[in-house]
Amino acid sequence: MNKNTNKKYDLEDRLIEFAVLIIKIAENLKNSRAGNHIAGQIVRSGTSPSLNYGEAQSAESLSDFIHKFKILLKELRETRVALKIIKRVPLINDIELVDKGITECNELISIFVKSIDTANKNTKKDKNN
Repeated sequence: MNKNTNKKYDLEDRLIEFAVLIIKIAENLKNSRAGNHIAGQIVRSGTSPSLNYGEAQSAESLSDFIHKFKILLKELRETRVALKIIKRVPLINDIELVDKGITECNELISIFVKSIDTANKNTKKDKNN
């Protein structure tokens, strides 16, 4: 296997681990109206990036790939806001778990912002050739 293939799977695994972390956070939220609402929301937005990443690997074109990554990025940003709400209320006793989620979410957002930027530059190169 070459390094690029390993990196692809490393990022996929990282997104899966992030989804697992989000599920753990959701399972530990307070059993209240707000806790249950946010739990449902964060499970959807926080597990979606790993699924969208898998879908992006089968993109039909570079523009389709970029579109799928943009959806993934939107879900990560939504998850980050939900984590901040959980922390500020607070809706969980284990704030360290939420901090870990926020840190990982920020790192993943940075990775995908850069990936989208690179893909957009490649699109412009293709149009100029």
